[in-house]
Amino acid sequence: MTADTAGEPEGLTADPAERKREQRGWYFYDFACSVYSTSVVTVFLGPYLTAVAKSAADAEGFVHPLGIPVRAGSLFAYAVSASILVAVLVMPLVGAAADRTGRKKPMLAAAAYTGAAATAGMFFLEGDRYLLGAFLLIVANASLSVSMVLYNAYLPQIAAPEERDAVSSRGWAFGYTSGALVLVLNLVLYAQHDAFGLSEGAAVRICLASAGLWWGAFTLIPLRRLRDRAVGPAAREGEVGGGWKQLMATLRDMRRHPLTLSFLVAYLIYNDGVQTVISQASVYGSEELELEQTTLITAVLLVQVLAVAGALGMGRLARTYGAKRTVLASLAVWTLILAAGYFLPAGAPVAFFCLAAAIGLVLGGSQALSRSLFSHLVPRGKEAEYFAAYEMSDRGLSWLGPLVFGLAYQLTGSYRDAIISLVIFFVLGFVLLARVPVRRAVEAAGNPVPERI
Repeated sequence: MTADTAGEPEGLTADPAERKREQRGWYFYDFACSVYSTSVVTVFLGPYLTAVAKSAADAEGFVHPLGIPVRAGSLFAYAVSASILVAVLVMPLVGAAADRTGRKKPMLAAAAYTGAAATAGMFFLEGDRYLLGAFLLIVANASLSVSMVLYNAYLPQIAAPEERDAVSSRGWAFGYTSGALVLVLNLVLYAQHDAFGLSEGAAVRICLASAGLWWGAFTLIPLRRLRDRAVGPAAREGEVGGGWKQLMATLRDMRRHPLTLSFLVAYLIYNDGVQTVISQASVYGSEELELEQTTLITAVLLVQVLAVAGALGMGRLARTYGAKRTVLASLAVWTLILAAGYFLPAGAPVAFFCLAAAIGLVLGGSQALSRSLFSHLVPRGKEAEYFAAYEMSDRGLSWLGPLVFGLAYQLTGSYRDAIISLVIFFVLGFVLLARVPVRRAVEAAGNPVPERI
């Protein structure tokens, strides 16, 4: 820390040993919930819920939730969109309530166990119960988003400014480790379901439910080690309004911190590109590159494993070169990845694995360092409220990338043109982030400036 930035963030644990204890507990929430994102959302639920919906569809291929005709193949996407809407309404409300009461931990517990219970309930998703599946997906996805607001808001309170890059990176590494571990176990069960005396559907339902049990079990660790902080009179002033009302109040408050807002806009854009690459890579691999499902699942596992090394490695680079420069470098690598993907030959799994390896090495680090960077730009006492806006840009507003991808394919009929169209998100995000004077932004937020940022 520089001499002219004396003082510690409000609520920061002073005792280094106690701070380490809280940090270790904090890591385990990523370890707990990342299994949901990997096994449930990325691998198993989409195809399975689509199959359940198709079994309930009429002769034209439509289901009719609430009397509305919905093509069975679109149900999963619509349920994800609905979960985003719920999260957008709830996240600002919860973030503001956490800041004003200081009671992040009970709110984190409520969100985590609601999501874990909904995920475990997917064991009962069979036959034609597509409405149950859509409902559980909406609840679990929205709960995850809300819990991440509260989880991220702990970062400024458990890590000194110069520690945050490393702490945030380790959190992501813990998450990718658990995602890879459970995915291996699930894939063994799924691939060998006959040997276990299970039908394919039963194996999938066990994989889905096990993610909820894992989420709930390992959430106990952060709940035991994290502690709530008392809040000052200023933080308790006012009443918590509705979700949109509170979001607008947060955005108005951000206008007093334009450099923080500038960073958030840059993050929104390049993260939209990241999320779209992740969600559409399997479509690109199967439809354009003609790869088998086992190849795609193996590639997902490879991304999980290498993302651990990538998150930790980029955390080390940030200590030498600063988080901003390291994120900028990762955006340049993302651009090269898309260019390489455009030229990948069809039917070449080894080349696809190389691309997956490159994605894994930059995925965790770019996300972890972005989170730690933002934590420096949040005004004291508004951690949960501002991280609600951050989480919305991470999850709730990542719709433009898929739209650009879909439109590019619709207009050209080529998934190669669709994948290369995403370059604009990384180029524009790079330019906008490069223009943010991060050191001055930290000072403007009233926070101490780390020696390297």
